[in-house]
Amino acid sequence: MVNITKEKLEIDSELKKRIEFICSFCNTTPTIINGNIRKINKTNLNYIEPHRIIIKGITFLVFNYSNEIFIENLSKSIKLSDLETYIKQIN
Repeated sequence: MVNITKEKLEIDSELKKRIEFICSFCNTTPTIINGNIRKINKTNLNYIEPHRIIIKGITFLVFNYSNEIFIENLSKSIKLSDLETYIKQIN
């Protein structure tokens, strides 16, 4: 039987401040959902679930200590510095 252990992963405080700062310029408030680490017991397999940030109905995925932010899934990414421009284009 496969047992999976789930541990909470807190978002980095600097990353959270940057996202909230960018959203304050765009007059929006982000909803931040912390990610998880999922471990399959008795193996060396781990999965890091990204943090989810919901802004204006769009889900962004972000990992701690990364300068990229993913849009909806892991196939499309932008730099964190370009997030303000992307949010303003949504309107």
